[in-house]
Amino acid sequence: MTNSLKKVTFSLWGILILMMATATITEKRYGSATAETYIYSSPFFIVLWIVTTVFSLAYMCKRHLGRRKATYALHLAFILILSGALTTHFFGIQGSIHLRQGAEPVSQFSTDHGESVTFPFSVSLKQFELAYYQGTFAPMDFVSVLNIYDNDKMLEGNVSMNHIYTYRHYRFYQSAYDADQKGSTLSISYDPYGILLTYVGYAALLLAFVVFFFDRHSYFRKLLHHPSLKRTLTCCLLLTATLTVSGAHTPPALPKETAVNFGKLYVYYNDRICPLQTLAKEFTTKLYGQSEYKGLTSEQVLTGWLFYYGQWKQEPIILVKDKSVQNLLGITGKYACLSDFANSTGYKFDQISHAGITAKELRAIEEANEKFNLISMACSGSLFKLYPYCDKGAKQPIWYSPIDDLPISMPHEEWAFIRYSLNLIAEKVAHKDYRTINTLLEKTKAYQKKEARSFLPSNAQFRAEILYNEMDFTRPLAMLCLTIGMLSYLFYCRKLISEHTDSPQISCLLLAILGIIGIYLLVLISLRGFISGHLPMSNGYETMQLMSLCSILLTFFLYRKFQLAISFGYILCGLTLLVAMLGEANPPVTQLMPVLASPLLSIHVVTIMLSYSLLAFIMLNGMTAVVLCHTRTDCNEQIIRLQVISHLILYPAVFLLATGIFIGAIWANVSWGRYWGWDPKEVWALITLLVYATALHPFSLPYFQRPMFFHWFTIIAFLSVLITYFGVNFIMGGMHSYA
Repeated sequence: MTNSLKKVTFSLWGILILMMATATITEKRYGSATAETYIYSSPFFIVLWIVTTVFSLAYMCKRHLGRRKATYALHLAFILILSGALTTHFFGIQGSIHLRQGAEPVSQFSTDHGESVTFPFSVSLKQFELAYYQGTFAPMDFVSVLNIYDNDKMLEGNVSMNHIYTYRHYRFYQSAYDADQKGSTLSISYDPYGILLTYVGYAALLLAFVVFFFDRHSYFRKLLHHPSLKRTLTCCLLLTATLTVSGAHTPPALPKETAVNFGKLYVYYNDRICPLQTLAKEFTTKLYGQSEYKGLTSEQVLTGWLFYYGQWKQEPIILVKDKSVQNLLGITGKYACLSDFANSTGYKFDQISHAGITAKELRAIEEANEKFNLISMACSGSLFKLYPYCDKGAKQPIWYSPIDDLPISMPHEEWAFIRYSLNLIAEKVAHKDYRTINTLLEKTKAYQKKEARSFLPSNAQFRAEILYNEMDFTRPLAMLCLTIGMLSYLFYCRKLISEHTDSPQISCLLLAILGIIGIYLLVLISLRGFISGHLPMSNGYETMQLMSLCSILLTFFLYRKFQLAISFGYILCGLTLLVAMLGEANPPVTQLMPVLASPLLSIHVVTIMLSYSLLAFIMLNGMTAVVLCHTRTDCNEQIIRLQVISHLILYPAVFLLATGIFIGAIWANVSWGRYWGWDPKEVWALITLLVYATALHPFSLPYFQRPMFFHWFTIIAFLSVLITYFGVNFIMGGMHSYA
């Protein structure tokens, strides 16, 4: 009976995993509405969850898990969370309401299914406020001030991003606002019982996690005392470095010192005020794929286009990766000149027919066209919003470029300075009068400080951004880590096969180098956070940098019991930095989206990245076991030891992943009014959790007691992590595709 119950229970979980994976593919091909209607909200899917939960509870009782209280509490917490979700599905109400200032109070709202629901009170919009980041026009927060009318009393409540207002179990969330800033759209959620059950389940789960790790009878504590862990493993390093220097004809440019002074000007760029150096670096990286060109700094490149246009338009600096675009431009390599974009009849992209062009080719054309337009903005001066001016009655200054339409109320002296100062500098550049140029740049910066006053970033932030730009060496660091990691990994495998030992000095050297890399990454991440004013975890580039740092920290925790972790730390650090570099060559530091300005987001990202790092360690461990299995016949002891280590790491990895998912659910509930929305990344994170959780049941699923089966499983299971992060970000899309 127990064996049949086990087979049915785990088979049902397997069917659920397959259905959720199918739903994400369906959503990609046919849209969210189709996936929602035919899978997520279908009676079969809902009944399947209920039946699976009931069978799981029955199997737990049959296995007498009550004797192991921590394990029993873990499973009950999950069942409680599922019960809360079921309650939300059947009894929760989600909808939206649109309010205008000065309008009559409203007593109804529309649900997501188009039905009208009546409040037991009425509500009106007293005031809407749009707050900006200081000195910019980037939205920082949206605030709706509500009046609640309930019988004879009137209450006032504020709704903003990540700050909900609750009245009589109705929760109001800021969703959108009207263009004239006189109206606001609010999301409405009524779910008093489902949220309560779910949150109690989350709390019970976290408590059960803590108890499990300290329970002397848990399988985790037994693994810690496994006999195979008493023998230490060592690794060795073979490091080579190669430096390549190439020389080439360089186009005319300002002297480095003068270009550096240009980089120290303030500029309004990407909805914030930053050093011109930042604009120059992102401009050069966007065009060329690197922050330097033929030995010239990014400031020299940007000012070169401004002051030496005739020579720079012949420079092959525009990176064009797509072969079809290369053919359209008539170039043989992957770099184009600006002059390649035009012929005797005009702009080449205006002369092509879009019939028969694939979506991929169209995106490549748009990317090349964007680079052309970026150069045009630099050469015309419209990119250089260097001149702040605060009109009478304005709360903050507006930044202008030399060719912008200037206010008619602006004094003539300021108007002339803004309109002609860059022309004067260009004239001095032609005469190579660099001393006068430096003087003019000092006057420009003095004007910026006078007009922008307190709206400028602090001197410490300004200097920190310049330092950040100068010390960001992600590309070479990624190559260095991968080189050290792969060579030391291969050398270590060779040592295992030959059963030789290494000296502890080599391990100490490897750890010292890794520690220096970790300190560098910590400084880089800290600088980025200080510059932006928020924890740098809001996009793919930042989360990959964080994962690199996490992999290094985990290496120092694991190497005493598992010295192969040193090689894994280098490999994982290098791979994540490489992904950060490839995904966004040099992503801009931006103001944080209002919805992301929550400490829960930071905790959510850190927890998930730690989990992914641990799962990556387990995967690399499995690959090592496979290599040993195919190169030696007497390696059973090492393979078992690697299995024990992976199993030990798997417990905190799965628990961190579960914790990260549920913290993210709480954040989503605070921000959007729902803790689960079947977004592709949510679904695949849940799939990953369920896939790896199966390996934590070795007594119910005896196959996981077999070392090589376990190792192959960890390698294949890591595909779910790759899909969760990269597949969703770059293929499936969804609300989480930014991270």
